[in-house]
Amino acid sequence: MSGTAHTSRTRGWALVIDNSLLLVAGTVAALIWANVDVGSYARVTHGPLHFIVNDVGMVFFFALAAKEIIEATLPGGPLASPREAAVPLLSAAGGMIAPGSIFVLLTMAVGRPELTPGWAVPCATDIAFSYLTARLIFPASHPAIPFLLLLAIADDALGLMLLALFYPSGPLSLVNFVLFMVPALGVSYWLKRRRTWSFWPYVLLGGGLSWCALYFGGVHPSLALVPILPFMPHEKRDLGLFDPREPTLPYAMNQFERTFHVPVQFILLLFGLANAGVPFGSIGSGTWIVFTSLLVGKPVGIVLMAAIGIKLGLRAPGGLTFGHLLVVGVAAAIGFTVALFFTTAAFEPGPVLDEAKMGALFSFAAAPAAILLGRLLNRRSPRTSASEQPGVTI
Repeated sequence: MSGTAHTSRTRGWALVIDNSLLLVAGTVAALIWANVDVGSYARVTHGPLHFIVNDVGMVFFFALAAKEIIEATLPGGPLASPREAAVPLLSAAGGMIAPGSIFVLLTMAVGRPELTPGWAVPCATDIAFSYLTARLIFPASHPAIPFLLLLAIADDALGLMLLALFYPSGPLSLVNFVLFMVPALGVSYWLKRRRTWSFWPYVLLGGGLSWCALYFGGVHPSLALVPILPFMPHEKRDLGLFDPREPTLPYAMNQFERTFHVPVQFILLLFGLANAGVPFGSIGSGTWIVFTSLLVGKPVGIVLMAAIGIKLGLRAPGGLTFGHLLVVGVAAAIGFTVALFFTTAAFEPGPVLDEAKMGALFSFAAAPAAILLGRLLNRRSPRTSASEQPGVTI
């Protein structure tokens, strides 16, 4: 009996970790706390906790997401062909241009010019929740998952560039960026040439210098490990997303994932707690403008740019269909993480900021919408391979 109970607890813990439920718990706790006592919530979550979670902890989350992208581009991976990798990159651009344009048009239509500085808020795609949604829709080996990951990484990278250029947290310094990034890449290359199999030197030396390059260069440092990951020793061919053999491989990149897989889930718990607390009474027209721009603009921009790319001779990874891309577009409309970054950068504290934050949180509705759409298009069966799933091929 005790063995059965232990097995049940193990399976329950795996369910929590593998589906980022700690992030969901942190988000719900933040909303409850902020609506019960917003003053104490602000005192605890603002300041050192916010910096430690957003600027340091999230570095490891983005690094794990980047690992899946790197492996997907290896021989045998769904993004191995440059022609196929170009499509999600174009889609990421479309998924920013369309929502931003819709946002500006809606602010003009309702006569809220004070909202215009937030045009970049709906350009965001939250990797964690979008990825979780895709996991609930598609089989683990489906090419839509690495497609969405690459799209989300590119979206966030472009988003952080917009944040630095249009909403800098401090003075931009190309000198500081180059001063630290050049040695970061240099030491990472040197470690690779020396066949350094431990991931720690890459994280501490290359990652530390890269973090300084972004932070002192005036850019948010959460992507600090993304340019360092490719230097870590890794498998020569893609084994497939979430292949059970990956954690046992001796390569630095695989050991990095095994070490940080669980800690990152607790980082996501703290991220939700530190960022998602908004009073429910903040709903206004700005909320619906952000929400509509995300839910409509993301799928429209992603599918349209993918179609244009394919018409130009590019190819959707793994033979993704129009239905796949539409579902991915709706899932990508969850703007939580970077959207909250943009709201706090674009607006001063007050009703306009709170309205925009609620819009970013309401974009969670894209998750059930994507799941429903996936079911309607027969995309949810885990026993069905990508090539067997019905749909209209672009």
